Amino acid sequence: MSAISLRQLRKAYGAVEVIHGVDIEIESGEFLVLVGPSGCGKSTLLRMIAGLEEISGGELEIAGKVVNALPPSERDIAMVFQDYALYPHMSVHENMAFGLKMRGADQASTESRVANAADILKIQPFLDRRPAQLSGGQRQRVAMGRAIVREPSAFLFDEPLSNLDAALRVEMRLEIAKLHKRMKATTVYVTHDQVEAMTLADRIVVMNGGRIEQMGAPLELYHRPASLFVARFIGSPTMNTVEATATPSDQGGIVISALGRQFRLPNTQALSGAITFGIRPNDLKACQPEDAWFEGEISVAERLGSQTFAYVEMADGQMFSVEFDRNADVAVGERIHLSGNPSAVHLFDTETGRRMN
Repeated sequence: MSAISLRQLRKAYGAVEVIHGVDIEIESGEFLVLVGPSGCGKSTLLRMIAGLEEISGGELEIAGKVVNALPPSERDIAMVFQDYALYPHMSVHENMAFGLKMRGADQASTESRVANAADILKIQPFLDRRPAQLSGGQRQRVAMGRAIVREPSAFLFDEPLSNLDAALRVEMRLEIAKLHKRMKATTVYVTHDQVEAMTLADRIVVMNGGRIEQMGAPLELYHRPASLFVARFIGSPTMNTVEATATPSDQGGIVISALGRQFRLPNTQALSGAITFGIRPNDLKACQPEDAWFEGEISVAERLGSQTFAYVEMADGQMFSVEFDRNADVAVGERIHLSGNPSAVHLFDTETGRRMN
């Protein structure tokens, strides 16, 4: 039995429908990430699971029980918010214990749960402090601790790391991953950051306009995006895409015409007409002019220590990103010819955006 089931879940504000019949089965112990751009409906969907938004249609089931009409306090979930939502006049200990006290938990049980959560999150030294005396990362740990002491059937996270700086985001991402591994709790996590999604998720749900664009394992979405939207959203830097024309080749496969050049993809099903060609930065490489798929001028070179990214301006002004070895000898202003791995090419229907190969 799934821990959380969403069956044709819909949300409307008056005549405006923002969630359009979403179906998701979340397994017990699974870490599911809802990801997508601002306004795609991911936070609304999470708030519907939490009971903070009314459900306009469909059915929501938690632990085998339909909870559409139940208030948040009766859904056996705990939520961690983006802004921590801590009581500023209470100590860390009091913040973590408050929910248990409101539910009538006895003192011994409350103290035991708070101590256990503080140990898990390494916040024992801060139990007597107030939130104003803590860093952003420490406050987020307290918010997580307040959720842990509840011992719920599921944890819900609403962009919990977006208020932290880059270094703290990495640190807290690791903490959340370790916490999930230790507790094996069902988790639904909302973020707009696809790096968070790729590193934390067992499965990712990519949302677009209140609908599921694609759902699957992180590497499945990376290597076989079902649509142009997913291809451009998952991966950093984003996938290179260009409008192209496909023509069946007498030698097998197809000939791609794009940016004033032609090249053959030998192991591709016969396609004809306008398409969108896509290839990731790590699947491109510098080559000799006679072997080139594309050519352009390096406009920017980013040397990140572990790798180098070059941004190549094509004839039409479009930028392609290319990943090189960290010690690669690339220079701004250099003319470069590029080819790629034919098996790593992504072809999309230009009109619908759906994958074709």
